[in-house]
Amino acid sequence: MQKELRVAAYAVCVRDGQVLLARWVAGDGSKRWTLPGGGMDHGEDPYDTVIREADEETGYVVEPVALLGIDSLRRRYPRRLGAVADFHGLRIVYEGRITGGTLRHETDGSTDLAAWHPLESVPDLDRVGLVDIGLELWRARPADGHGGHAAEPGR
Repeated sequence: MQKELRVAAYAVCVRDGQVLLARWVAGDGSKRWTLPGGGMDHGEDPYDTVIREADEETGYVVEPVALLGIDSLRRRYPRRLGAVADFHGLRIVYEGRITGGTLRHETDGSTDLAAWHPLESVPDLDRVGLVDIGLELWRARPADGHGGHAAEPGR
């Protein structure tokens, strides 16, 4: 079994009762809303990752103002020729504040739209579980950085 580790950093940006989300395009073409952010480059600090990724996906300059927590998930994925990957994702979640830039959509990336959504409409969005995890961390601000969520498929 092939082991895969992905470390990523994401921002929860809430302003005037709205949260900034990016629409992720999966390999199969399906689209779901997610937090702005993404995978760290080798040698990159996660603080710098979230700034870079938020800019790429939304056009905004995001200042990480608080570390909200770290989410860890593990899944098995099918790979070519019958192989299976044991995937471990480590997601570092920051509270972000918009300090500049202009809302725009990413081109030639993993997302195709960026938009502000009223917090109360989030439950009605087609979204990845990370959105709920990030908002839970943002609301609860657990001292140990670990949310009380249960593991769920597709998060």
